Amino acid sequence: MLFATVAPEWQQTLGAGPLLVIAALAVALILIAVIGFRLHAFLTLILVSILTAFATGIPSDQIVDTLVSGFGSTMGSVALLVGLGAMLGKLVEASGGAKVLADAMIRAFGEKRAPLALGVAALLMGFPIFFDAGLVVMLPIVFAVAHRLKGSIVAYAIPTVAGFSVMHVLVPPHPGPVGAGTLLNVNMGLLMIVGLIVAIPTFYVSGVWWGGFISRRVGVSMPKLFGTMSDDELPERMPSVGEVIAMLVLPAVLVFLNTGLSTLVQTGVIAGHKASEDAKSLTPDSAFVQVLIQLGQTPVALLISALVATALLGRYIATDRSGLEKIVDSALGPVCSVILITGAGGMFGKVLQASGIGGALASTLDNLGVPILLATYVAAVVLRLAQGSATVALLTATSLVAPAVANAHLSPLGIVCIVLAASAGSVFGSHVNDSGFWLVGRLTGMDVKTTLKVWTSQQTIESVVAFALVSAIFMFA
Repeated sequence: MLFATVAPEWQQTLGAGPLLVIAALAVALILIAVIGFRLHAFLTLILVSILTAFATGIPSDQIVDTLVSGFGSTMGSVALLVGLGAMLGKLVEASGGAKVLADAMIRAFGEKRAPLALGVAALLMGFPIFFDAGLVVMLPIVFAVAHRLKGSIVAYAIPTVAGFSVMHVLVPPHPGPVGAGTLLNVNMGLLMIVGLIVAIPTFYVSGVWWGGFISRRVGVSMPKLFGTMSDDELPERMPSVGEVIAMLVLPAVLVFLNTGLSTLVQTGVIAGHKASEDAKSLTPDSAFVQVLIQLGQTPVALLISALVATALLGRYIATDRSGLEKIVDSALGPVCSVILITGAGGMFGKVLQASGIGGALASTLDNLGVPILLATYVAAVVLRLAQGSATVALLTATSLVAPAVANAHLSPLGIVCIVLAASAGSVFGSHVNDSGFWLVGRLTGMDVKTTLKVWTSQQTIESVVAFALVSAIFMFA
């Protein structure tokens, strides 16, 4: 009889200090390789991920699995979102829909207020739809407006990015604030109201103001993704403004079926049950509600939207099916680099998480002895900078302060402020260990140095402004 031996689970023996030094050196190596030596970001991220895994002591037989796991989990979502979103965007562009909507926005709001109009549209779309999906769907319109007004892509993209970002990180039904709120048994309705109060001025400062300021100081060429076709290349007959708006709103409506109904199930408004004893969320009792929730899964919603756009907008593009197929296929080539680099960024972040840096930092931060609101924010900031994932930073920081919150006997508004402080900290200083850094930078045509100037600064301003507003509200809690 043969007996199989099970290898003991690996435990990190390095403390928070050495792990932070290794992480800082890894980030510095990425920046030097990409900016200084012009090594391709995809190759750099893979190489540094391997070196970091060895340096942090991850067992050699687990390194490749860790790399593939981080790359695959990021690619699994990003490839579908960016690929389907690029197809939808190409159909909007090639049909003339982007030109039609861009001209309508310019007529309605004027050239000077076009960035604000794009940002407000992102705020509204960002209520139900997730950050990355909303960004991909909106970019054709952003590019079209920038192309027609001959302005900097940064001036129009940053308000849009900020609109989606503040809604995603601060306002339910997005998973971050909902997950953190669930840990602290927060009043979700109150969290939504206060989240909106914080999100709107934060969007204006970090999006509209910062976008206008930084766009005058950096130059970014128009990306070769979509939104750059000349008027001569567009069809003579184009869709109406209503048709284009419907195509952009459709994925948001479908996603809201998922986020909205899921929130109603978890809060008990719609009947649900636990699928298993260790399940952390409820499954709706109604099969019909289950189907609607699945239709609202972001990849499914974008697939449905792309198919509808093919039928609705395709009739303006080509007279034969092969011509339409070529138009749709042309959307995938330019985004392949974006998808691969973003996946490699997720790989690097996964290595840092697997190294145990989050747990080591959490243990260290637990003994800070600072006021609870500030401790929550600082914990989320440090965790975000160290390992890249905003969701991990948010949920870890919230879990860290949960016992103190329970003993502090805070008011419902005070608990809401704790959740929002963690949310604000979780977006601070997005850099090379965050897959979102690579997604935004590559989609908007920015190199690494420019992405640090524009996107990392925007996320930092968003974090600081949001925390300042939360701190002011906390004084009345």
